[in-house]
Amino acid sequence: MVDKVYSSPDEALAGLTQDGMTVAVGGFGLCGIPERLIIALRDTGVGSITAVSNNAGVDDWGLGLLLETRQIRKMVSSYVGENDLFKQQFMSGELELEFNPQGTLAERLRAGGAGIPAFFTKTGVGTVIAENKEHREFDGETFLMERGIRADLALVKAWKGDAFGNLVYRKTARNFNPMVATCGETTVAEVEHLVGPGELDPDEIHTPGIFVDRIIQTESEKRIENRTTSG
Repeated sequence: MVDKVYSSPDEALAGLTQDGMTVAVGGFGLCGIPERLIIALRDTGVGSITAVSNNAGVDDWGLGLLLETRQIRKMVSSYVGENDLFKQQFMSGELELEFNPQGTLAERLRAGGAGIPAFFTKTGVGTVIAENKEHREFDGETFLMERGIRADLALVKAWKGDAFGNLVYRKTARNFNPMVATCGETTVAEVEHLVGPGELDPDEIHTPGIFVDRIIQTESEKRIENRTTSG
């Protein structure tokens, strides 16, 4: 088996980026985001990115860093409420938004990874989400068609991984990451703990290494998206 370990985020992205590419990014809020790979992507200077992610981070972290540098042309997202810069760019027409119900976005990523080009769902029927999409009736009910998502590059964050690319996520970080990991033409993972071959129990592996092309170990910076205190 091929050793997929790279020494740094910059090295792990070498040769994988180009202007106009589609990048799928794991995470939920600031939990489980591939924070160091996002910084490395910013540092490549690549532009006109279509970013597929549950959210756009916050103004100074996560995908918010790529909004700050105007490297993202379009967001395919389900929640964007924590980022003022996102709002400003969208309202000015600078940033395009393809809005998705959260479950629909997860299924679009999963479908793309499974080789399913499209599927039908009731979610969004009768709303602006359904505009210009094919509708079909099944068993007397109306469904709309959603396309599976394939990305040029998928970036994910896991708790543990090994040199073969097998990944284990922890708690809330096991959200969009497993689906994102499967939908990329190339998938790069960053992990908090990189272990040796055979150290992971096969029953605890969430993403098999067949889906992962490159892996790096990074030190996680655990930021809190919304801090709530009582006085």
